[in-house]
Amino acid sequence: MFKLFDLTLLINGFPMQDAKDELQKIIAITEDNYDRFIEQKKAEIVHFHLNNNPFYKELVGSDSFANWSHLPILNKKNLQKPLKERLSLGYTEKSVYRNKTSGSSGHPFVFAKDKFCHAMTWASNIYRFDWYGIDFNSSYQARFYGIPMDFVGNKKERFKDFLSHRYRFSIFDLSEEILEFFLSDFKTKKFDYINGYTSSIVLFAKFLQKKNIILKEICPTLKVCMVTSEMLFEEDKLLLEKQFGIPIVNEYGASELDLIAFQNPKGEWQVNSETLFVEILDENNQVVPNGTSGRIVITSLFNKAHPFIRYDIGDIGILDKKSTLKKPILKQLIGRTNDVAILPSGKKSPGLTFYYVTKSIIEDDGNVKEFVIKQTKIDQFEVDYVSEFELNTEQIEKINKAVALYLEPNLQFTFSRKQTLERSNRGKLKQFTSFL
Repeated sequence: MFKLFDLTLLINGFPMQDAKDELQKIIAITEDNYDRFIEQKKAEIVHFHLNNNPFYKELVGSDSFANWSHLPILNKKNLQKPLKERLSLGYTEKSVYRNKTSGSSGHPFVFAKDKFCHAMTWASNIYRFDWYGIDFNSSYQARFYGIPMDFVGNKKERFKDFLSHRYRFSIFDLSEEILEFFLSDFKTKKFDYINGYTSSIVLFAKFLQKKNIILKEICPTLKVCMVTSEMLFEEDKLLLEKQFGIPIVNEYGASELDLIAFQNPKGEWQVNSETLFVEILDENNQVVPNGTSGRIVITSLFNKAHPFIRYDIGDIGILDKKSTLKKPILKQLIGRTNDVAILPSGKKSPGLTFYYVTKSIIEDDGNVKEFVIKQTKIDQFEVDYVSEFELNTEQIEKINKAVALYLEPNLQFTFSRKQTLERSNRGKLKQFTSFL
């Protein structure tokens, strides 16, 4: 079969075969020898950037290092300067893969990967999707993502969709009329898999639930659904499994890095240890024991064009106690470090705790489709929601009691029913925001 996807990457200068060969060599390394491989790659990438990247050398304050734990933690604020000032010697903006982050952390920036590093990213994606029988050259994707609204950006994205064998459902309007159109496409197109933002896919599943439709029954070619970019709660996963009739795979990644974790067929959130080195650190930048929460700090082992060494991605997570160097398991992703609620008692709580507690009550009867929470003052929160009917006094009282029980009493909530919720320019839904 003609492999258009592979050919597209090749034409763009990404050495895919070399990357696939390299990845297979890494996968073949035994657990006993994995420590040596990781230490070697860490040393290689740091020495390269200390010798070839003035930006990173200045950050470290030296052209050599003796101790990994003494290397600085790189954050998104460090990277908010022109890309050409951050590129390694020998690389130009035209010779690298260049893109920008979504800005969901509040600190958007432009980043770069050298061509081999980006080819390794694709090799890693291809390897993991193959766990579920998905081939980017032949499998047809139903894509739930945002899309640029300007003419040129829109056409460019549509052309990329064509080359990548995917059909895009724009998620900026998710009214019932539009979801009916989505449904008719599933009846007529032979999709192999669904991929996209969690909140939009969950909303589509609720629409199917209301109509008592199992998606696999009207689109029998469907094999699997991969959700990404937003938190997947357990009850939402159960809803998706029920309404779609296919396995639901949780994906965690970052455009500037790679796939960070991908749910394997055993249901474990397996961390990518082939192209990345993931650490969980405390407030003093010390590694915490597995099973303990901390900041997720990641090193890209192959990116020579731009340093991502001990890079604080802005998320909080926990590695499972059974993790090994070769097979780390992400037990839980708790949320973003900048999405923490500070309460009147001085207690700090991940914003998603509010979202989770509220969600457990607010969606009981299927009336509320989606909602977001904003902290406006230390004791005041606003909940914007989309629903068929307005929340009643009894439901609001239930939420207040649950919040008092799980977090602390005397917090004030105001509820506003909306036609639609505000999404980012890429279509992401930010579930909790603090304006303090």
